[in-house]
Amino acid sequence: MSQISILYTVPVLLLASSITHASVAVRFVESAPKDRFVLTNTSQCEMENITANIDLANSTGKLIFDTTATGAGVDVFQPFEAGDGNIQLTNGSQVNDGATKLSIKIAKLQANEATHFTIDVDDTLKQSEWGNIRVSGSEIENATIEITSKDNATLKGTFDNQGKTTLAFTHC
Repeated sequence: MSQISILYTVPVLLLASSITHASVAVRFVESAPKDRFVLTNTSQCEMENITANIDLANSTGKLIFDTTATGAGVDVFQPFEAGDGNIQLTNGSQVNDGATKLSIKIAKLQANEATHFTIDVDDTLKQSEWGNIRVSGSEIENATIEITSKDNATLKGTFDNQGKTTLAFTHC
């Protein structure tokens, strides 16, 4: 008697779940007199009701916001100016001259969308790379940004010597 082996192939279905992460890239752009902070949603998630706190206190260049003609800054000044209606200061309509911190609220940031604001930033070093009026990437290094999402998830990033940082949330 001969034996016949029959081999059955059973298809296996593997389900892969994709986890979507939200991330925000932040960069400082030196451009006298209006320096620029650009926040870009680099994910596929829409982000709403974001609060961002920028703190220059630990920056290598001992940076400050120069918002008035008199005070701590040098020569040229520029008050806070939103790049679009999507950004507003959380504590009033201005940043104090010589301040090292500011806080903004972003109403909505679509996937792959950027928003920005301008303000003058000066260093307070006795000798600096480009003079006190202009800020190099290495001078903003170690400044921080803390972003809180609408679900109260908070991440903190530190600017590198190119004036950039990226914050990645675990979910949208």
